[in-house]
Amino acid sequence: MIRFEPRGPVAVSKVISVTVAAAVAALVLAAVPMLFAGLSVFEAYGLMIKGAFGSAFAFTEMLTRATPLILTGLAAAVAFRAKLWNIGAEGQLYAGALAAVAVGTGLISGPSFVLIPAVILAGALMGGLVMLGPTLLKTRLGVDEVVTTLLLNFVILLFVQLMLEGPMKDPMGMGWPQSEPILDKAALPKLMDRMRIHWGLIIALISALGVYFLLKRTVWGFEIRAVGENASAARHAGVPVTATFIRVGLLSGALAGLAGVGEVAGLKGYLTADLSPGFGYSGIVVAMLAGLSPIGVVFAALFIASIFVGADSMSRATGVSNYLADLIVAMALLCVLVSGLFLRFKIRFVGAPHAKEASK
Repeated sequence: MIRFEPRGPVAVSKVISVTVAAAVAALVLAAVPMLFAGLSVFEAYGLMIKGAFGSAFAFTEMLTRATPLILTGLAAAVAFRAKLWNIGAEGQLYAGALAAVAVGTGLISGPSFVLIPAVILAGALMGGLVMLGPTLLKTRLGVDEVVTTLLLNFVILLFVQLMLEGPMKDPMGMGWPQSEPILDKAALPKLMDRMRIHWGLIIALISALGVYFLLKRTVWGFEIRAVGENASAARHAGVPVTATFIRVGLLSGALAGLAGVGEVAGLKGYLTADLSPGFGYSGIVVAMLAGLSPIGVVFAALFIASIFVGADSMSRATGVSNYLADLIVAMALLCVLVSGLFLRFKIRFVGAPHAKEASK
């Protein structure tokens, strides 16, 4: 008979070591399909490392891919800390991108120091408002936010497609469903010449530090952690549970909206329906790999981004599908979930009481 017994507080060093071990285990497990594909495992991983870190261009591409993952990872992490299960970062990303394009293509005029903050604020505000609806449904009516946030992803993407085929369609886009380009004065500056890396990375890093300070050093952060541990006990202790959920929902959606701002105002320059290859969903994996730690989110996002960018490079060199990256990410999540079980519980094997009685 197997019995799960809760552990006491777990040291941060043990959490980090288990997370690293889970990532390594995912890479080891992913070697099995590589062997079936006829690849040399060491050669394949060597090509992936070279593709993500082998040159300045490769490294900056990895950082560019990590930028939205940091923000969507933070969106998931801060919501999950309060046990508000936000699965809608993908839709909130698109909502933020849509608002950024609406403001950045001429809705208001002014110099860069006015337009850039306006674009950022519009995207964050729209992302937060999208998450506000499911949060209110949860707190007022008890509606499961997993369902509402997940379904909203598809609703928002369809609305974006509607806008790109209608009022926001670029008349100079040769018939392609895309928005007008964002004005140069509203675009996020590049961090390096002739590279795609942009100031969205700085915004993401500042956001990670801000969320860390919020959770660790403020009363609001204590309330978030208290609600996440036990909402009923927190309410009994005087914590405004409903208000805390609403604040967390707005913050989570705003962070995901910022990811959309970075993609349109810093990278692509205009909005299309295929803006995101699933950054919102990958952000959940990032948050889980990080153990919901804001600083850990940065490192987890770098790991996931290096897998994606490296797999693209390896695919071009070997002809093997880059879906291998999705396999590694999925295995990493499964390994982290299993390792989390062992962190939270001790497993004991005890004799079955009925068997002892029968022996008598």
